[in-house]
Amino acid sequence: MKIAIIGTGYVGLTTGVCLADLGHQVVCIDHNPDKVARLKQGISPIFEPGIEDLIKKNLNKNLAFEVEIAPAVKNSEVIFICVNTPPKPNGQADLKYIEKAAREIAQFMNSDYKVIVDKSTVPVRTAEKVKETIMAYATEKTKFDVVSNPEFLREGSAIKDTLNPDRIVIGVDSDQAKEKMLEVYKPLIEKENSIVKIVSVRSAELIKHGANTFLATKISFANLMAETCEAAGADALEVLEAIGLDKRIGHQFLSPGIGFGGSCFPKDIAAYKKTLEILGIDYSFVSAVEEINRRAQENFLHKIEKELWVLDGKQIGILGLAFKPNTDDIRNAPALKIIEKLKNDGAKIKVYDPQAMANVKKLFSDIEYCDNPYLAAQDAEALLICTEWDEFKNLDLAKIKKIMLTPVIFDGRNIFNPQTVRDMGFKYSGIGRP
Repeated sequence: MKIAIIGTGYVGLTTGVCLADLGHQVVCIDHNPDKVARLKQGISPIFEPGIEDLIKKNLNKNLAFEVEIAPAVKNSEVIFICVNTPPKPNGQADLKYIEKAAREIAQFMNSDYKVIVDKSTVPVRTAEKVKETIMAYATEKTKFDVVSNPEFLREGSAIKDTLNPDRIVIGVDSDQAKEKMLEVYKPLIEKENSIVKIVSVRSAELIKHGANTFLATKISFANLMAETCEAAGADALEVLEAIGLDKRIGHQFLSPGIGFGGSCFPKDIAAYKKTLEILGIDYSFVSAVEEINRRAQENFLHKIEKELWVLDGKQIGILGLAFKPNTDDIRNAPALKIIEKLKNDGAKIKVYDPQAMANVKKLFSDIEYCDNPYLAAQDAEALLICTEWDEFKNLDLAKIKKIMLTPVIFDGRNIFNPQTVRDMGFKYSGIGRP
């Protein structure tokens, strides 16, 4: 099939590259000429394991990158809208890029039937607005349907999640659109035996916000349990492991830490809360999830302040800047808020992250960026673990202890065994650990 992808952000690029690898003829459109030029050279603008290899594999075969949208719209059977939907100050999703994409698509539509796919995470009833916009701005008589096809990608494993999905959700209101979308995903349905859930457009639009709110709830529950265990003298990891053995609950996302971040959870639950408000439904449950997440970072900072007493002039090493491992994404990363607070209190900050430092340098010019974790720990009076990279789990802790000024570790991701680290002579503080 001939497919157009509007937007080469995280979702658009991953979707386009994977659909090309499945055998479709894909053209990805982005208005940034420098970004397109790099993509044409096989250079990915994001760090995601495997994505650059797939770009190079399919480039100039099934995959193309262009700035001009007109040919892509005219020649494609299916057009995916994969643009950013950032939050407004009130939490509502800003749909200006969705509207802009719809207007541009409308200008270049021809008489051929096309399926317009909302791949971006959008509030319920957005597809109806996209349809109205295309009909209002179309320059000739058009035949099309608007579909909702939410993504469920996890940064760090997005390629695997796309090519081996646990489910494919297709929100359609016509048989013709359903058949087109089933053709798009036919290779996955046949090869991977993927579960396909055909629902109404409005239902599909609610599924992604609902799923992310539920996952964020599990994380916040884990952090609430960590608070409880610290106050009661119990071990949150023991408690949560036993809770997760219940098959109705499961272990995934049931780990305490310094809170969730990234581009999805904070934005999507805020948007869902706004949807509830618009529909006249009490949203206090979602507010509680947000509050517990915020408190997780405050509790972590309180431990640091309590142990170090005066932060002014203290040298602190921070390992991990990305909001999760295997990505360079720092959007809403807990580490950034922690750095900001420590800086404001006069601490001297040294940081290391395997992938995210270039992005952080755009935000902080007055902290020291190190080439490896040991340089970040050198002469530090405390070492903070803010992202659970495998590299950090395998640190030479004996070496770390020798080079630190005072051997104090604040483990925001519980990557170390408390007793093992304490037996080595460290002062150790985890999350929800006795």
